[in-house]
Amino acid sequence: MAVRQDTIWERFLSPVVRLLIDEDGLRRYADSIDWEKESDRYRRDDVIIPSYYSNQNFHGIAGGYLNSDAAVTYDPITQYVLPPNESIVRQALVDAVQVKPRRILDLGCGTGSTSLMLKQAFPEAEVIGLDLSPYMLVRAEDKARNAGLEIVWRHGNAEKTGLRDATFDLVTASLLFHETPDAVSLAILRESFRLLVTGGQVLILDGNQKTLRQLEWLNDVFEEPYIREYAAGSIEANMGAAGFEAVRSQDVWWINQVTSGFKPIAIENVRQYTPTSVDNNDLEGLGSPAFGIMA
Repeated sequence: MAVRQDTIWERFLSPVVRLLIDEDGLRRYADSIDWEKESDRYRRDDVIIPSYYSNQNFHGIAGGYLNSDAAVTYDPITQYVLPPNESIVRQALVDAVQVKPRRILDLGCGTGSTSLMLKQAFPEAEVIGLDLSPYMLVRAEDKARNAGLEIVWRHGNAEKTGLRDATFDLVTASLLFHETPDAVSLAILRESFRLLVTGGQVLILDGNQKTLRQLEWLNDVFEEPYIREYAAGSIEANMGAAGFEAVRSQDVWWINQVTSGFKPIAIENVRQYTPTSVDNNDLEGLGSPAFGIMA
């Protein structure tokens, strides 16, 4: 797919953002790291980079995310393109957590912004950030170290993580699905279902699909090759197809949305209640499943 060169990003937004960021500071930071050496610490030989990821530009970044320039410039750009504020938008995902997670997997973690917020919100939980770009993981680890947070960073594909079944209480993805074809998004949700324990929750933060359908010009803002496919689709429908229940979306400042789903409890694993005659005056020995007490 050819990359357009006449997007709103190229003609307007890029020059404006470049006025707001400290390019000299970014250059000094970029030069302070041996990116190839550091990225080799995360790079896994068994991870196959899919063509939909390696052959495209994202966010106006030439060559996509498989280079150090993407890792250096992602945060300065993103802070200006998530109204009203990047932290507020990401916090909406954290606020939507309804489980008590012991293990959290953040798919497509990028530079780790959401991963860090999840670790801060749930300090006792093990947080793993997974991304296809080892360069982004270098930046993520640097941010975590500066914040004094212990997070595991893993090079991997969200479609096939290689992680064990039913080992996470919470799986999240922020700003990932608009950068993947719809079939890939569905595959990621099916992988999330496999990874979650029974009753576990999946949370997807991304652009508001309804708004993107209503305002066509928003689809032209960045070099996002799959955003129209994303806008035409439905995360809720894909969650249902992947097996999730209690699926619902909430708007986040109109431009974004958070979609939640839960891995259901298999009916065959639930002990059925059989009514019996009970003497209400003799409750000794009668357990209460509601409080985890069994007779």
